[in-house]
Amino acid sequence: MEIKTVSIIGLGALGILFGNHLAQKMPKENLRIIADPDRIEKYKKSGVYCNGKICNFNYVTPDEKGTAADLLLFTVKYSGLKDAIQAVQNQVGENTIILSALNGIISEEIIGDAFGMDKVLYCVAQGMDAVKIDNKLTYHNMGMLCFGDGEPGMVSDKVKRVAAFFDTVDFPYEIDTDMKKRLWGKFMLNVGVNQTVAVYEGTYGDIQQEGKARETMIAAMREVITLSAKVGINLGEADLEYWLKVLSTLNPEGKPSMAQDVEAKRFSEVELFAGTVLSLGKKYGVATPVNQFLYNKIKAMESNY
Repeated sequence: MEIKTVSIIGLGALGILFGNHLAQKMPKENLRIIADPDRIEKYKKSGVYCNGKICNFNYVTPDEKGTAADLLLFTVKYSGLKDAIQAVQNQVGENTIILSALNGIISEEIIGDAFGMDKVLYCVAQGMDAVKIDNKLTYHNMGMLCFGDGEPGMVSDKVKRVAAFFDTVDFPYEIDTDMKKRLWGKFMLNVGVNQTVAVYEGTYGDIQQEGKARETMIAAMREVITLSAKVGINLGEADLEYWLKVLSTLNPEGKPSMAQDVEAKRFSEVELFAGTVLSLGKKYGVATPVNQFLYNKIKAMESNY
């Protein structure tokens, strides 16, 4: 079954980034940005911009009923996932395929509990350096979506359908046959990069060069490597090097979403990153002092809002 319609929930950095690309490659009515009426009014009044150009989006409210989407993309923050699941009820049908570009290692299971794991492919968004300020997004590298089945070693018809669609719209992607390890690898990167840049109030450039910030980042990532062995994922040095190489491709002047949140005095995803590491460390008896340091620092910063 060919993918023709796409719905996106969450018009943050990734939602704008992916939506803007797709809007230029497919009929306007086939791409739906799901948002409540108040948000839609705001988007239409102020406009949504990507690299200086206004986005021509087709907005749809959660209450609107029509045909289900062939492909549904979740691009919300973790704190908004519960509401997003409610908002897309009318977008999900028997043949809908769901991709979650959320950070962390648990969103697929949460979405699967709501709609069935048979509709969900595991997914990681990586390599983008998008920065969103108010209604304006800028980026140098679009990055890609890496996706695949939950079962290692297989490439299902659903994966092939998404790949075929992405080919038709020139959307950068990669198929991985060990997605749970890829998910943990991206989690490791987020734990190191997002939190360190936020704490040191810097940019990607600060952790791309030798120094205290980069040392802190790598130490935080190594704690995730240790924990991964406890859950049978077994990240290693090769994975660390792979993700550091991904990091090296990002715009040195860019910064991750957590640093943008701290700057804007918004509450961050620290519970999703260091909070998860600390919880797993306690569960498996693994010391996680670097993530404890990052957690304490970010919580202290947030307490001053």
